[in-house]
Amino acid sequence: MVCILATLKVKKGKEELFEKIFVELSKNVREIEKGNIFYQISKDREIENTYIVMEQYIDQESVDAHGKSDHFRAAGAKLAECLDGAPVIKRLDSIS
Repeated sequence: MVCILATLKVKKGKEELFEKIFVELSKNVREIEKGNIFYQISKDREIENTYIVMEQYIDQESVDAHGKSDHFRAAGAKLAECLDGAPVIKRLDSIS
């Protein structure tokens, strides 16, 4: 399994829009992507305007399909205006 942790910093005043877009994206990922096991966004309690996306997929092919999906690309275009810098992406291999 492949795990991804994405850290996203959101511009002040854009949090509500960001969360709305991400809720819809999360719903689509869970419903459409067969290779997705887990997809969750959480707000950091310690770092203001920072969100962490936790993702888990059955294999790299599923990760690649996620990145190419219409719903991900559409959300990405909308989310870009909310982000304060590039996301920090950490790729992990599950050991259990």
